[in-house]
Formats: sequence, C-alpha cells, structure tokens
Amino acid sequence: MEAIGTLAGGIAHDFNNILQPMLGYSEMLCQRLPADGSEQRYAERLRTAALRAKELVGHILAFSRQADHKVISVRLQAILKEVVQLCRSTMPSNIAIQTEIDNECPPVLIDPSHLHQVAMNLVINGFHAMETTGGEIVVRLREEVVAGNGPNGTTMAPGRYALLSVADTGCGIDPAIIDKIFDPYFTTKEQGKGTGLGLALVHGIVTECGGDIHIMSEVGRGTTVRVYLPVPEVAGTTDAATSIPQFPGGSERVLLVDDEQMIVDISTLFLTELGYRVTACLNGAEALALFRTAADRFDLVITDMMMPRMTGEQLAHELFSIRPDVPVILCSGFSERMGQDQARAIGARALLMKPITFEEMARTVRMVLDEAKGTRET
Repeated sequence: MEAIGTLAGGIAHDFNNILQPMLGYSEMLCQRLPADGSEQRYAERLRTAALRAKELVGHILAFSRQADHKVISVRLQAILKEVVQLCRSTMPSNIAIQTEIDNECPPVLIDPSHLHQVAMNLVINGFHAMETTGGEIVVRLREEVVAGNGPNGTTMAPGRYALLSVADTGCGIDPAIIDKIFDPYFTTKEQGKGTGLGLALVHGIVTECGGDIHIMSEVGRGTTVRVYLPVPEVAGTTDAATSIPQFPGGSERVLLVDDEQMIVDISTLFLTELGYRVTACLNGAEALALFRTAADRFDLVITDMMMPRMTGEQLAHELFSIRPDVPVILCSGFSERMGQDQARAIGARALLMKPITFEEMARTVRMVLDEAKGTRET
C-alpha cells in the first residue's frame, strides 16, 4: 500500500498538471462561444469530463490513503458508471458487464472514494469468480423502502435505502464458509490474487455509514451482493454545474510562476481577461531575480509548488526575506505534506490544488488581494 501510495502521488501530480490546461481552455470556450450553439454543448462536456477526471484522481489518492475522507451527499450513478467503464477496459472479452441503474435513485451521505472502493471491490470479486470460465456481471442500482425487516429476515432500520447490487454467474460460495467472508484476511483466492481485505473493507465502509450488506450465493450458479445505503431525509447533489459564473477581477500586478508552459499560457490569459497585469516566469530562479530588481512592482505572487531547481516553498521563503508582506498563493498538482494549514504556516495566503477552475482562481486571487490590502491599511 505504501508503494501504491507513492505511485498514486506521482500520477496525481503529473495528471493534474495535464488536466489544468484542458480544464482551463474548455472553460474559456464556454465563456466565448454562443450560449445556444452546439459548440457550447461540446465545450461544456469537455469541462465536465475534466472535472470528472479531477474527481477520479481524488479517488485514487483516497484509495491509497493520501487524501482526507469527506462525507458528503453523493449521487451513486456517476461513480458506478465510472467504475464499470474502468472495469470494462481491463477485463477480458469473455466477461460481460451489464448495468441496470435507476437515474432517479436519490443520493446518499458517504465519502465518494469509499463508494468507489465498495463498487470496485465487488466488481473485481465477481471477475475473479468467473476468470477461467467467463460469464456476466450485472451492476444494479435502485431505491428500496425497508419497513423493518431486511432480506432473509434480517433486521434493518426502517427507511429509504439506495440498493446497490452486484451479481455474477461465477463459481459461487461454499455455504460452509459464507459466514467468514467478511473476516479480515480471509480469502478463497489463490496466492497473489487477493489479500482477504476487500470484503472486510466493504463491510466496514457500509456499516460505518449506517448501511447493511447481504450476500446470496449458490455453488456453481453465482453470487449476488446487495449493499443498502441509507438515504437521508434531505440530500443534495454533487453534480458539477456546467454554467460559467461571473468572476471577480481587478487591476493589480501579478507575478505568475510555473514550469509548465501551457499552464502559464492559460492562467495568463484568464487573469489578463479579469483585468490583472500579469508577468510570467517559467522557473523560480527567474522569478526571484525579477522580484529582487523591483519588489514593489508586484501586488501578488502565484507560484507552482513542484518546480526544478527551486520549489514554490523555497521561492516563497526568498520572497518573504525581501518583502515580508508580499501575498503568495501556492499551487500544486499533489503534495502529501502541504495543505492549507501548512501553506499558511510558511506565510502563503492560500493553497490551490490543480486542476484549478477559473472560479477557484478568480475568487481566491480576489480574496487574497483584498485580505492583503486590509492588512496594509490597518
């Protein structure tokens, strides 16, 4: 898991840097294209896809325990479709994956990365049960109302539930061991095919959020796993809005530092359109040399964290030694040791995680500049 975590961090950093210009240019197109044309719809779909990719990176980091868990209102449909699409691309052609997903099924309160882990574990277990023979996996989602008794006479709290079921046509589970399958490290798979933690992890996640899990299996005929997740009385949605809001701007002077040319280009374009006067540098050493010649020329510095020769943190320290009151915003594709608290501890006013939406950038820049102006006036 430690090795997976290290790999995930590296992937997140590089992938988020790639996503930044993709998200930025799609948002720019959304602003400039006619609102009623087909091109606007295409640009909105590109933007939505980039935001979904951003979420997927978050799922990978959370799975490797390198991201904080947050329980929020989540629509299951998008995550299930994402898991199915990922599994389809990695499984052999003799295993089919079908879906019966009710788009009206309401959201639940759960960490999105936990839901991703639950669905992925169940689908992979179904795959392992049919790996040699082939077969079919069916992923279903619907709402179910429980009056007091769950499946097979089990007791469940009355209420509305989102019912996620994953059924396979594989080898089934021996009745003699079915009561042990949620035990940590218990596995029927051959060595190298599993750790015995998958279903234990699923069981822990489901019970932690007040749900329940039931398994029906018959040797030689397959297995169906049913996961019941409680639906809160009032639940919202986490689906990203496709409309582009109005952004706050200004006329201040901004020093922008990033070693990725495309990120520099799209960030400069956006900040300039908001009215800011932008000077861009492709490395920390160049930015520091420029700042030393005219420290009072800039009202704000926005710098990437991970750059060759001089990191954003090192650059910030040097800038503060020249001008302690200069406001600095740090940007990062991924950093396991830098969060908002750590950024403020070294003197930065904010930390933005890539890929950064225009709204995040605009509001953070305006907030930091106003905060710095207020500090100087007092």
